[in-house]
Amino acid sequence: MRTRPFFRRLTTLAAAAAVAAGLATALAPAADAVPATIPLKITNNSGRADPIYLYDLGTYLATGQQGWADAGGAFHAWPAGGNPPTPAPDASIAGPANGQSITIRIPKFSGRIYFSYGQKLVFKLTTGGLVQPAVQNPSDPNVNILFNWSEYTLNDGGLWINSTQVDMFSAPYAVGVQPVGGTTKNTGHLKAGGYNGFLNSLRGQAGGWANLIRTRSDGTVLRALAPGHGIEAGALPANVLQDYINRVWTKYSSSTLTVTPVADQPNVKYSGRVSGTVMNFTNTSGGFVTAFQKPDSDSVFGCYKNLDAPNDVRGQISRTLCAGFNRSTLLTNANQPDPSPAGFYLDAVTNQYAKKIHAQMADGKAYAFAFDDVGHYESLVNDGNPATAYLTLDPFN
Repeated sequence: MRTRPFFRRLTTLAAAAAVAAGLATALAPAADAVPATIPLKITNNSGRADPIYLYDLGTYLATGQQGWADAGGAFHAWPAGGNPPTPAPDASIAGPANGQSITIRIPKFSGRIYFSYGQKLVFKLTTGGLVQPAVQNPSDPNVNILFNWSEYTLNDGGLWINSTQVDMFSAPYAVGVQPVGGTTKNTGHLKAGGYNGFLNSLRGQAGGWANLIRTRSDGTVLRALAPGHGIEAGALPANVLQDYINRVWTKYSSSTLTVTPVADQPNVKYSGRVSGTVMNFTNTSGGFVTAFQKPDSDSVFGCYKNLDAPNDVRGQISRTLCAGFNRSTLLTNANQPDPSPAGFYLDAVTNQYAKKIHAQMADGKAYAFAFDDVGHYESLVNDGNPATAYLTLDPFN
C-alpha cells in the first residue's frame, strides 16, 4: 500500500500547487500558460555502473486518473487491478549510464519520479489502485532493490519538485527547475562526504537508531528507514520519544503554548493548554478550536494518528506541533513555530534521523519528516513558468 508519509507529504504539495494554479489562472496572461508537458533532464553522476530504470507515476490532473507517463510525456491510465494484486504494466524508462544524461517529458501530474539501480521495480495493482513499494515491509518485492524517488506537481500554476527522505534515506539525488529566461534553482545535494557521513552518524547514535539501516546480502547499503517505519518494522523502540512528549505535556499543564500557524497571518493565534491527556486549543476570543490527545512517538514521526492534519484549522495547528516535536523546540520556545534552526534538535530526545539528514545537506534543507516545510526548511524548488526540470543522481561517496 502507499505509505502514510507519502499521502501526507504529497497532499500538502498538491494543495499548495492547486492554490498557486488558481492564482496563476486569475493573474497570468494566456501566453504564459504552462505547457502540457515540460522536459525533465536526468543526469547520472552516481559513479555506479548499474543500469538505471525510471518511472513517472501519479495522478493525471486533467482527468484525475492514476497512471504513468512514457518518455514522451504521454499519459497511460492503469488498468483495473485485482485481489490479490495483479502485475502492473511495465512503465519503466531506460535511464542514463554513469556520466551521461537523458531528457524525457513530464505531463501535468501530481506524483513521483522513481529511479532504481540494477533492477526494475515491481509494481502491482489492486482494486483500489497502484501498490507503492513499502520499504518497511520485509516481504515487499522491492526490498532488496536500491531505489529512490522524487515528488512533483506540474499544473497550470507551475512546477513544484522536491527531494524527500520522509520514508527513507537512500540513493542520493538532487532536483532543480530552470524558469523560462531564468537561472536554475537546485536543492537536495548532500555535502561532500554527506552520504557516508549520515550513515556513520546514524551508526554511532545510541538507542536503536543504527537499526534503521538496511543492507543487502552483498553488502550494499540500500536505505535507512525513516523512524516511523523503523517503529513499524521493530527496528526502533516504540517509546523512543516518550520522555520528550511527557515533558511537553507537563510543561503545558501549567503554561500556555501559542501557535501562529500561518506565516502571513501573524494575528491569527491559538493557545494550547493541557488538561489530563488532552491539549485543548482556543482562539484569541477564548473559543474552543480543537483538541489533541497526547501523541505517541509514531504519531510524532508520521504526523498522523493523534497529530492528524486535515486541510483545516486543526491541520494548521497539528503541522506546527508536529514540527515542534520532531525538532524538539516545544520546551525551549512557547511560541511556535520556532523560527531559528539554531535551536532545532538540541534536546537529547529528538528525531535523530531528521537531525542527521539536515546536517549533511549542502543547503541545510530536507524533507526528513512530513511537515519539514514548516518554516520553509524543506528541499523544494518551484517556479510558475518552468522551462526545464532536473533530476541529478549524485555520487555515493
